[in-house]
Amino acid sequence: MKLATCLPAGAAFSCFNLLAQPNRGKVKITGIRATALKNIAGNCLIRIDTDAGLTGYGEAGSTGPMARARIETMKGLLVGKDPLAIEVHFHNMTTLMHTYMAHIPTISGIDIALWDLAGKILGRPVCELLGGPFREAIPMYSHGIGLDMLEKTSCRDWAQRIRQQPEGFTAYKIAIDPVLDVPPARFANTLDGAQLRKVARAYANVREAVGDEIDIAVHCHNEFDTPSAIGVAKAVEPVNPLFYEDALNVPFSEGWMALKRSTRIPILTGEKLELVRGFRPFLDAQAADIVHPDLAFAGGITGTKKIADYAALTRTPVALHNVGSLVLCYANAHFGASIQNFYRSESALGRPTRYVESMAASNPPEVRNGQLKVPEGPGLGLDLNEDVLRQNLAPGEEYWS
Repeated sequence: MKLATCLPAGAAFSCFNLLAQPNRGKVKITGIRATALKNIAGNCLIRIDTDAGLTGYGEAGSTGPMARARIETMKGLLVGKDPLAIEVHFHNMTTLMHTYMAHIPTISGIDIALWDLAGKILGRPVCELLGGPFREAIPMYSHGIGLDMLEKTSCRDWAQRIRQQPEGFTAYKIAIDPVLDVPPARFANTLDGAQLRKVARAYANVREAVGDEIDIAVHCHNEFDTPSAIGVAKAVEPVNPLFYEDALNVPFSEGWMALKRSTRIPILTGEKLELVRGFRPFLDAQAADIVHPDLAFAGGITGTKKIADYAALTRTPVALHNVGSLVLCYANAHFGASIQNFYRSESALGRPTRYVESMAASNPPEVRNGQLKVPEGPGLGLDLNEDVLRQNLAPGEEYWS
C-alpha cells in the first residue's frame, strides 16, 4: 500500500526510502577501497564492504592514488554507518569544505557503490530503487575510431565495418582534433578559413560514406574560442550532425549563448561539470539542447538524478558520458532506464578488443540495434571477472588497495 503511493518521477528517492525502511540499521559499512585499471579514461573502481558480506561497486572519475587519499578523509563519515542512508551520506560528503573541499569525482564512485550495495541488500535492481524503469534498454552511441576523415576510402572502409558490427550502433561521434592536428583537451588557436574548410570536407566525407541511416556527431574537447566554435558549427551544419559536443571551455559563459544562437545543430555539453551547480546556468539560460553528465564525475547516481530532475523542468534531454569500465556502463544502463528525459549513453562497448565486455564473469552486456539491455539482478547486476581486473591493473596499482 505504501509503495503504491509513490509518485513515478519526482519522488524516486521517497520510493527508495520506503523500500529501505525495513532494513535500516541492519548492515554496517566496514571498509572502502579503490583500485585503478588501464584504459578506462583514468578512472578507478570503488569497492564498499559490509559486515553482512555484501559488496557494492562504483566507478570514480579519479586515479587510484587520488581516490584513496580522499577516501581517507571521509572514512569517518561512512565506516560503521548504514549504507542505506544514501542521501545523508551524499549530503555529508558533498558539503565538505575544510581542510579540502569535497572531491566530487571520488564521491561519485562511492555513491554508485552505495546504490549497488543498496540493491543487493534489498534484492532489487537499482533502476527500480530509483522509481523506474521507463525502458528495458537504453539507446547508445559509439565512436568514429580507425578512420581518416580526410580520405574518402578510409571513410568508406569504416562505414562498411560499422555496418557489420553485431551491436548495430546507428549513432557515432567523431573527434575533430585529428582533422585539425590540435592537442585534445587543450586550448587551440583561433581557427582560420583553411582549417574550417578542412573541417567541412572531413565531415562531408563521412556523411557521404555512411549515408542518411547513420547519425554522426561532432566531438570536441572544450578546446575552441567562441569565433572558432561558431565557425565549426557553420562548416558542419550541411551534414546535419546529431549533436555538437563540448566546443567551448567547460564552465558556462556568454560564449555558449552566442554559439547556441548561431546554429541549428543541437548543442551538447557537461561531461566535466559537477552537481546541479555546474549545469544550472546552462539550463537556466537554455544554452545547451542536451546535457551530458558523467556519473563518475557529476555526483554519482544521487547527484546526477538531481541534475536530471532539474533538466526536466525545461524538458531538456539528459545524455550520459561514458568511456569507463563495465561498472560505469551498467550504472549508466540503470540510470538511463530510471529517468523519463533520458536521451542516450556513450558506449565503449563493441570495440575490437571487447575490453569492457571481458570484465563480466557472467551476465555480460547485451547490445542489439544500438541499445543496451538493462542488466538483470540486484544492484547493478554486476558479476566482475576478478582475473581480468587483476591482469589489467594500472601501473603501480595493487588489487583493492
